[in-house]
Amino acid sequence: MLEVANLEVVYNDVILVLRGLSLTVPDGKIVALLGANGAGKTTTLRAISGLLDVHEGDITKGSIRFDGEDVTEAAASDIVRLGIKQVLEGRRIFAELTVDENLRTGAYTNKDKQSVTDSYERVMDLFPRLKERRKSVAGYMSGGEQQMLAIGRALMSNPKLLVLDEPSLGLAPLLVQQIRDIIVDINKQGTSVLLIEQNANMALSISDYGYIMETGKIVMDGEAKKLLGDEDVQEFYLGLHGEEGERKSFRDVKHYKRRKRWLS
Repeated sequence: MLEVANLEVVYNDVILVLRGLSLTVPDGKIVALLGANGAGKTTTLRAISGLLDVHEGDITKGSIRFDGEDVTEAAASDIVRLGIKQVLEGRRIFAELTVDENLRTGAYTNKDKQSVTDSYERVMDLFPRLKERRKSVAGYMSGGEQQMLAIGRALMSNPKLLVLDEPSLGLAPLLVQQIRDIIVDINKQGTSVLLIEQNANMALSISDYGYIMETGKIVMDGEAKKLLGDEDVQEFYLGLHGEEGERKSFRDVKHYKRRKRWLS
């Protein structure tokens, strides 16, 4: 469904952020993109969503194809209409609007009233808490509720690909588990998912495939289950080390053996 090939991105004609990045999201799958702050995950999302120009970024090499169509230079509005919806980091809901009003804005590009009604009912089924609070002002809701609203708003136009940027950020462990389960349900209903996360354990536990980024490049990729069991991933991204798997802080990890793999 989504194919990013040898992508290079430069900001302000000077700063090279992505350095030949390639990844694919097959139809109907969940794919995780992992990496620490500054690895280039957000820039990758901006390129896919057509938002680079807002941040004075340019694609200088490579291509992006979605559903067989080249969208490398497409406008963000056109990419949305093709079926890619992104939930931005930090939720970015309309704080002064109600839950219902936020959801209706997500259906702006959908002119089919029955389709909008069906999508609304789908969101209410996925998020019973939103159904309870549909007349509440969004800005007064908890962080977890706002994250649910942001995802629900993206689903209102029935996307083919849902791109989630750090959906677990700032949430308590119980809420992270709820968001995790919701992502699985969304995927089971037929929506492909590109999941960008620092929470490697959560992301890989529900993904079919995973990519790990460092300094604008993919340094490791593979089936999610294999990445979860990889010693390097456990040591560096999950904080596990030793035979008994005792948890260590990132600064204590000494031996992360980077297996760099350049994708052509």
